[in-house]
Amino acid sequence: MSKADFSVEEFAERLLRVRAAAVAAELDWLVLTHPVSIHWLTGSDAKSYQAFQCLFVDAHGAPTTMLTRESERCEFEQDTLFGRLETWGGNEPEDPLAVFERIAHRLRLHRARVGLEVPAYYLHPYHYGAIREMLGSALVAEPNRLVADLKAVKSPAELAYIRRAAAIADEGFDTLIFALTVGRSELEIAGELYRALLSRGSGLPASTINLVSGERCGFSHGAPTERRLRAGDTGNIEFGAAYRRYTTTLGRQFSLGQPGARLRVLYDTVYAASDAMIAAIQDGVPAVAPHEAAKAVIAKAGFDRHRIHTSGYGLAPGFPPSWGEPLNIFGGSTDILRAGMVVSVEPPIFIHSERIGARIIDNVLVTDHGAELLSRRPRDLVVVS
Repeated sequence: MSKADFSVEEFAERLLRVRAAAVAAELDWLVLTHPVSIHWLTGSDAKSYQAFQCLFVDAHGAPTTMLTRESERCEFEQDTLFGRLETWGGNEPEDPLAVFERIAHRLRLHRARVGLEVPAYYLHPYHYGAIREMLGSALVAEPNRLVADLKAVKSPAELAYIRRAAAIADEGFDTLIFALTVGRSELEIAGELYRALLSRGSGLPASTINLVSGERCGFSHGAPTERRLRAGDTGNIEFGAAYRRYTTTLGRQFSLGQPGARLRVLYDTVYAASDAMIAAIQDGVPAVAPHEAAKAVIAKAGFDRHRIHTSGYGLAPGFPPSWGEPLNIFGGSTDILRAGMVVSVEPPIFIHSERIGARIIDNVLVTDHGAELLSRRPRDLVVVS
């Protein structure tokens, strides 16, 4: 992604909304560290999330300041939107916190009310502790969902990218079917899928493919291995396609030959649970509602204790290791589904003691009147003869 992927007006509108939300939260400054937040406001596609970076956003309208490592200067200057660029490092190592402190003094953050974004993966505990000490009483909040909640409802331009990602995923799935043959390793199959995705315009997905077969089918998030497919195997695959970082996911169960009765029961249950979720999704519905709908189906079939993982979650522009948004469709969620959100539907059953599991993964667009499936591929169990 770059600043060319959206209009200047769309970026400006996003920044205005973030500033308004900061004012509503009684904050003067936001220090944003999540790469998706920075991406959404500036267009940055840089790998600078591997090290310390942050975006300073003044709630009252002063130009933004982007702090990143010097090695990303060219990419930021050419491909992103910001008010001022500051960098650390270069031809010799440098402590980014020393530069952060100079910027904080210049912007007078010590005399303001500051909110610091603290993401799960992208802010080192050392940096977090040092920033807390530097800002002291000026650091009054950690508004981790402020930007995430604003971008959960996608714009028409974002939805166009999401639909393109879904089309690429569908085309990749077609290639995958032909790759599922006895004697091929899980890694070989994954390679064919990645080749199909990237050759059709997908970027590298933020999370790796999950692909398990045979005795590994009890693994709910297993990476592909050197294991070779055998006649009679069942397997499960989940992958993502990303267009300009906007990601859709797709997951299907396969069987090399006719599936056994146990797998068919599990798969039919998961299929019905997915249908129940989709039927419950619409604008204004609590996110827990589709989860409860799927849970009821699985419990009725006698598999509730084997129901693991979330039933679904929000899909975002992704940076490794995740493409998910904070919105989760599971027990205890206080989120509300809104038209324009994109969520996954994937209520799973995995019975570890039997080394078997079943899961179907689809993405849906929440609409005023229900849920629109983004994939056009069948959801039936894939039987390869």
